[in-house]
Amino acid sequence: MVITGIGVVSSIGIGKKDFWQALVAGRSGISEIESFDTSEFTNHRGGEIKNFTPREFIPEDKIPRLGRASQLALAAAQLAVNDAGIKIDRETSGVSMGTTMGETQVLEKLNEDWVRRGAESINPEEIAKLPTDLLSANIAREMGLGGRAFIIPNACAAGNFAIGYAYDLIRSGRIKAMLAGGADAFSKIAFTGFNRLLAVAPEKCQPFDRNRKGMMVGEGAGIIILEDLQEALKRGAQIYAEILGYGLSCDAHHMTAPLGEGISEAIDKAMKSCAVKAEEVGYLNAHGTGTPANDKEECIAIKKIFGEYSKKLPVSSIKSMLGHTMGAASAIESIACALTVKHGVIPPTINFETPDPECDIDCVPNKCRNAAVGIALNSASAFGGNNACVVFRKYEPGK
Repeated sequence: MVITGIGVVSSIGIGKKDFWQALVAGRSGISEIESFDTSEFTNHRGGEIKNFTPREFIPEDKIPRLGRASQLALAAAQLAVNDAGIKIDRETSGVSMGTTMGETQVLEKLNEDWVRRGAESINPEEIAKLPTDLLSANIAREMGLGGRAFIIPNACAAGNFAIGYAYDLIRSGRIKAMLAGGADAFSKIAFTGFNRLLAVAPEKCQPFDRNRKGMMVGEGAGIIILEDLQEALKRGAQIYAEILGYGLSCDAHHMTAPLGEGISEAIDKAMKSCAVKAEEVGYLNAHGTGTPANDKEECIAIKKIFGEYSKKLPVSSIKSMLGHTMGAASAIESIACALTVKHGVIPPTINFETPDPECDIDCVPNKCRNAAVGIALNSASAFGGNNACVVFRKYEPGK
């Protein structure tokens, strides 16, 4: 299975080129929040996308009927299809999307209208934007796909779950090509929730740093075009990377607290699904939220799987730049993995200042690193103990 197209909308760049240049440069997409008033909070920063213009990707007359998450998703889908140069076939293509919050901005507006002006003031057209399955349905409708449109709301690991499901559908022979990824828009609900959990840093996200104080809430969309290798070769497609397999786990340890054993189980299953050995892995893109608990547990998992090699394995968190984009996070991170094996550059973990004895891994601090990466892993975790890991390999013709 190969990746032949990439579409990304993020706070550090829109489109593959701008995103990748910013990523390897270690550019931060964290800024002052503008979409709502944060005066009642102690935190005022996040990974908002400030330069997104929907009409560049979506017909003007359709924009009012779409929530922001769907707008981001459609833009990423259009970018991915254009990048792949693929002609979408209605009967043999599909879309698989992950999300955490769905169209939460729409829900926020409905609630505000109801509270301030009463139930009769609610606009039915706003309600029509709300269903979470519209993230995939809107892409399918716009791209002229058939009924193969799926939504997987497995929270902050949803992007990897969606990619894994797309992988299975193609491997089964039922579908030849899939648009797969995730999308989430910035919302006051998410921002409030993570602040109430005391999980948000005041200024910056510092994964694996001894003085890390939490995550930064973000938004974005990432979509890949996934095809069977022979189909891609038949049409002369560019190939970014192969997907060899994936692994899932649900440790159900705690509603919000991560567990190293659950994370390691997903990584172990992913590697066993394609017979990859620890020493063959050249890079691991970590979930790396920057919260004290997540980074500690993730390092426990990495050490369990890789043993002594864990000190040599490059492990970075691009959430240090983007913030946590929820259901889009692991989809965007999968794109980072594909580009890493394609170009031989490992993105950094920025804002790293003080080593933590409990996180004694090589987190590629502050600067990108040139390295020939044959195999990369993308590890993601979510509330409820949902973990997912995807395996990527550099594509080499004839091997």
